[in-house]
Amino acid sequence: MSKRDYYEVLGVSKSASKDEIKKAYRKLSKQYHPDINKEPGADEKFKEVKEAYEVLSDDQKKAHYDQFGHTDPNQGFGGGGFEGFGGFEDIFSTFFGGGGSRRRDPNAPRQGSDLQYTMTLSFEDAVFGKETEIEIPREETCETCNGTGAKSGTKPDTCGHCHGSGQINVEQNTPFGRIVNRRACHHCGGTGKQIKHKCSTCSGTGKVKKRRKISVKIPAGIDDGQQLRVTGQGEPGVNGGPSGDLYVVFHVRSHEFFERDGDDVYCEMPITFVQAALGDEVEVPTLYGKIKLKVPAGTQTGTKFRLKEKGIPNVRGYGKGDQHIIVRIVTPTKLSEKQKQLLHEFAEISGQAPQGEQEESFFNKVKRAFKGD
Repeated sequence: MSKRDYYEVLGVSKSASKDEIKKAYRKLSKQYHPDINKEPGADEKFKEVKEAYEVLSDDQKKAHYDQFGHTDPNQGFGGGGFEGFGGFEDIFSTFFGGGGSRRRDPNAPRQGSDLQYTMTLSFEDAVFGKETEIEIPREETCETCNGTGAKSGTKPDTCGHCHGSGQINVEQNTPFGRIVNRRACHHCGGTGKQIKHKCSTCSGTGKVKKRRKISVKIPAGIDDGQQLRVTGQGEPGVNGGPSGDLYVVFHVRSHEFFERDGDDVYCEMPITFVQAALGDEVEVPTLYGKIKLKVPAGTQTGTKFRLKEKGIPNVRGYGKGDQHIIVRIVTPTKLSEKQKQLLHEFAEISGQAPQGEQEESFFNKVKRAFKGD
């Protein structure tokens, strides 16, 4: 099945800015995250959204994708134009005597595979960071055989089919004639070695599955969808090679009233009509505790106030964002007779027409408009 276009996955245009791409990713990742969405297929959609964001948020990867799409230009002749060939290196080695072929030594040290772990954080933990411990399943070197896969007192033998090279020649008939391709030896799995007496602990693999506790220091200001690399905590290397890395991907829960946008936070502050008209000093919640905010007389609903450096610490250490407070004037739903009387008096003093007269005036204007008056 062919992959969907990354721009289509995120629902953005090719001219979308980085902020637009990030906002689209945040919205979709929350919608399909397996911890939130339990519908069938949600996890696959989450992976698809994550993959699209990882490419389109990286300038180099995005430029590569815009030019080549999902096709890998490094695959021989446009990614499989000659089906059954082993790629450009195999063809090159066939016609030019192997001068361009890079044969990998099966006994050379190789780095282990990387691992990924998804961690769900509270809003506060993402803001301030913390140190925590996680437990991950991973392969580790078998201690019984020290990773050789052979029974104690024995050692692996050189493969008699590939003579330790890890590769064998496979002849093929092609439009160019009969050619020879190199393939991994299926007798030894490309290792160049065969184990006659296997280790009983790891069954000859040289590795065992274990659950390992790892300490992770979460930096302050980490955002939803970002990841942290823990060096050397992936799968063990091969033939003495270095271990892979562990990538911790973060999912941040929504807050009750704070909303994040980059390093800034937004919240709504309800105030009464009297506070808005006469002005007041109100208590405002911030990430760092409550503070006093002076609301000037005549404040309108939707007015924004900015609290400098009361936002989220930048994850790379470049200061803090700001907090933005949006004022919402709350209209009372239950009024006593005295309150109603005072409001009527206020309307009269202000020269405001009663509601009935306003409605009548409005409908009269509509009638005149339709009559052409």
